Amino acid sequence: MGDLLQPTHLMIIGLLLLVLFGAKRLPELGKGLGEGLKGFKDGIKGTPDPPPAAPVQQNTTTTPVSSAPIEPK
Repeated sequence: MGDLLQPTHLMIIGLLLLVLFGAKRLPELGKGLGEGLKGFKDGIKGTPDPPPAAPVQQNTTTTPVSSAPIEPK
């Protein structure tokens, strides 16, 4: 049967993943897989880490503020 993870096999697997999931989804899948493996390792060790904090979203829109009072017409 030979070696299963030869360079040509890895290139074919990578090409199939690229075709199936697309270039935009692959980094997300890799990140999720890495976090899952890290959580699995931590679970085996018995030292769970707290979940990462949610990213803070900054408001980039600004509204002009007028210092003059608004008078009814």
